[in-house]
Amino acid sequence: MSAVAESTGTRTLTYLQAISDGLREAMREDERILLMGEDIGVFGGAFKVTDGFIDEFGPDRVMDTPLAEAGIIGTAVGAAVVGMRPVCEMQFSDFVACGFDQLVNVAGKMHYRQRLAVPIVVRLPTGGGFSGGPFHSQNPEAWFMHAPGLKVVAPSTPEDAKGLLIAAIRDPNPVVFCEHKHLYRRVKGEVPEGLYETPFSARIARDGDRLVVIAYGAMVHVALEATAELEGVRVLDLRSLVPLDEAAILESVRACSKVLVLDEANETCAAGAQVAALIAEKGFEDLDGPVTRVATPDVPIPFSPPLEQAVLPSVQRVKEACRELLAY
Repeated sequence: MSAVAESTGTRTLTYLQAISDGLREAMREDERILLMGEDIGVFGGAFKVTDGFIDEFGPDRVMDTPLAEAGIIGTAVGAAVVGMRPVCEMQFSDFVACGFDQLVNVAGKMHYRQRLAVPIVVRLPTGGGFSGGPFHSQNPEAWFMHAPGLKVVAPSTPEDAKGLLIAAIRDPNPVVFCEHKHLYRRVKGEVPEGLYETPFSARIARDGDRLVVIAYGAMVHVALEATAELEGVRVLDLRSLVPLDEAAILESVRACSKVLVLDEANETCAAGAQVAALIAEKGFEDLDGPVTRVATPDVPIPFSPPLEQAVLPSVQRVKEACRELLAY
């Protein structure tokens, strides 16, 4: 559960509304917070997360920027080291590649080199499932798991999306915030009102003791659907990739003895690969079967809807993998 500190009640919100609510609540509390991104002001953002923000907070805190991701992140780093708390929006996570140097080589290493805090958040609308093609559907979180100095989070529920975003904004480190586009308007849930923080740690989305499916982001919902009729299957929602909750992962391995790692990102060197390596190194003696993985093959995400569905992890693929592992 989230660590709720200042909540006064709950509302039913979509995943997108929860992110918007978290931004608005944080900006009302702390005047140091400013937003930067392409079309986030007058237009309200590509997905309307910041719709109406410029009317409430003004153009000095909701800044429409040029199409220049390196400029957005670089400017945010400069603002952060002098005391501001910028939140940058990349219209699609794929476009963060243009700002890679500023994020990885500047923001991530500033504290190590100069002992300066860089409290920025970079919001990345990630993932496929909507026929966006190879330039609008990637899951680049593993790029940043390799980069020292960056934290990486990926919520799956509206409650955690709001709480993790507030925690990320308050964190003195640069945080990469992966919000899955496929969840924006498809997932609803009860969200506490007011300000609260969700810890950068895993949660058990469904308990069980025969097999654990380890996932994050949109794949948590795929896991829950795929295992709904399978007895004794636990679903562990990582929520945070850096830091990675090793204790929760290894506890689930001990409790369940069989593990399926589910990851929408390309299979090689993805978050799921790190989880599998951790289990092989520190949880091997608790296993009663091979660590099984379901992930996206290392190909560009197709534009064609049938081809995209064939490539991305599906409920059926996960269900079959779970049944095979349970029968091992």
